[in-house]
Amino acid sequence: MLNHRAPFGPVAIPRLNGRLHAADIGLVINTADPLSVAIGERYIAARRLAPGQVLRLELPLRAALERAEFDRLRATIDLHFGPGIQALALAWAEPYAVGCNSITGALALGFDSELCRNSCVASRPSRYFNSASTRPYSDFGWRPSMLLAARNLAQGQALIDRGVAADGALLLRGRPPAMAMLLTTDDAARAVRTALYPQPGFLPGPRVDIRIAPAAELATARQLLVVITGSAGVLLDPSLDWVPGALGDHLTSFGGDLAGQHGQSTALTWLEAGATASHGAVSEPCNHLQKFPHPQVLLGQYLQGATAIEAYWKSVAWPQQSLFVGEPLAAPFARR
Repeated sequence: MLNHRAPFGPVAIPRLNGRLHAADIGLVINTADPLSVAIGERYIAARRLAPGQVLRLELPLRAALERAEFDRLRATIDLHFGPGIQALALAWAEPYAVGCNSITGALALGFDSELCRNSCVASRPSRYFNSASTRPYSDFGWRPSMLLAARNLAQGQALIDRGVAADGALLLRGRPPAMAMLLTTDDAARAVRTALYPQPGFLPGPRVDIRIAPAAELATARQLLVVITGSAGVLLDPSLDWVPGALGDHLTSFGGDLAGQHGQSTALTWLEAGATASHGAVSEPCNHLQKFPHPQVLLGQYLQGATAIEAYWKSVAWPQQSLFVGEPLAAPFARR
């Protein structure tokens, strides 16, 4: 990871009034991928999606789409979904990129060919960043998306189950406090987000213990809601005590390379360990803070009842290379 960080600091978190619901989600299924079809059908049943909320089409089974293939995909999505669909769930793990752009970034902001000349430069800003909007398509004219990604059907079903189980779960009486583990490492280039870590009690409201601690302490933490770190690889004990709807990601160059072609841990590593959503870059972003989830924004939005897709998308200021994966509607602090 090249050290090319642009200044970025604390932000004020807006007050939210509402969130995305199942009726706002459009689901895209790749009919050429049996796993996509199976996971998509499970998601339709779990979230009770109407037929008009589902688009079935055929895509190549590889990591990256060619520009022409992507243009057809985007045009088909725009033609199929009406103005009521505010966000997208893509039921596959591949394709996840379009050149140096993530598929989620390109679907929202359009494909940026200039970025591929030097992926370390500043990329297109997102007006959705840290906003109070609960209607991104209505307000900004584009839809945030998230890959409903898994390596097999069992993992896909478990991910869906965690997302559904998360809804409002942390507002139930008698629940122990959840924990946000903000980890420190000795990897200076990848640990730059420590400057953005919120202090305990930075937001009033739901009981969440915020702890800034060395990465070694993760193994003994309980009721994990958010885990943020910076490292090329993450070793996640399968017995970690995640709550449904947990978010986890690591700042590194290729966390969004779900095929693992660069030898780094990926966003799928977090889902396989029990998290419900994650984030990673598909091409070398350098360590611009704007290209990774801002810890204060991620927590500040999620604790107010935002869904996983909203909290993650709103936490990245320059999301062109950002791949968002997980169950998009998980909302552990949403009122039922």
